[in-house]
Amino acid sequence: MTMAQTVSGYLQSHHVTYDVITHPYSDSSRKAAENAHVPPEQLAKAVILSDRRGFIMAVIPGDRHVSLDELSKKLGRRLSLTPESRLAPVFRDCESGAIPPLGPAYGLETIVDDSLVGQADVYFESGDHRELIRVGGDEFLALLGEAMHGQFAHRAFTPANAASASRRSASGSSL
Repeated sequence: MTMAQTVSGYLQSHHVTYDVITHPYSDSSRKAAENAHVPPEQLAKAVILSDRRGFIMAVIPGDRHVSLDELSKKLGRRLSLTPESRLAPVFRDCESGAIPPLGPAYGLETIVDDSLVGQADVYFESGDHRELIRVGGDEFLALLGEAMHGQFAHRAFTPANAASASRRSASGSSL
């Protein structure tokens, strides 16, 4: 599969200059960033959440996770992760698990984590597991239109940052 038609059409309709970066198959954003040799903090990934009111797309960097409690409080909603099986009708032109972080293109309410603001370039899934799209950081934010912004993501736990946190904690610094 190649770039999803919805993504291609959305980029064209917004007159966005972009590059396609091909990489070996990856089944996670972390692995996609690694395979494509891009910084994970510049890889925007989509996390689809839902409640009784419907879906909302949270757009966060590839090296972070959504804080569900924090985001639910900020939005006044009881959000939970949406099972992949419920997403096929919305993202029918995408491979399972390769959701582009372009909520407006798919008619979804969108919120973007502030840690993506100010990035020179942003990379994101094209709708398959073998291509990333690179756009300028400001262009990426423009593609999200009137998306809400906020701080609701935290760094993913890795052995490297766990060791760093342990060293900071041992030295008496707060996290």
